[in-house]
Amino acid sequence: MSIPDDVKYTPHHEWLRRTGDLVRVGITAFAASALGDVVHVELPAVGTRVRSGAVCGEIESTKSVSDLYSPCDGEIVAVNAAVTENPEVVNADPYGAGWLFTVRMVDAPELLDSTEYAALIDGGGR
Repeated sequence: MSIPDDVKYTPHHEWLRRTGDLVRVGITAFAASALGDVVHVELPAVGTRVRSGAVCGEIESTKSVSDLYSPCDGEIVAVNAAVTENPEVVNADPYGAGWLFTVRMVDAPELLDSTEYAALIDGGGR
């Protein structure tokens, strides 16, 4: 399973790619695989203020509905309309075209690197 080194991870199986104070967020390949075929994605609206660890959207698959959590405090500045129109892109390319939203971060959270995230999923963390 792919665990890129160029992103950070949350225990909620989200990845973050930071550029300055902007953080692009998506779900990991592990999460996408566990969900199964994604059929619907509900993302927060641009301009929404989010808090670290708070629910900010959801992903529905053929197996279940899962909450999306904000990985940091900040404001949503962009959402990926492509995943709302074609949710299957989340499964096909979770670290690329399947990104979900971008947050202008005001507080950097504690995050996992790829080695720590690999240990989390190897231990069955969900």
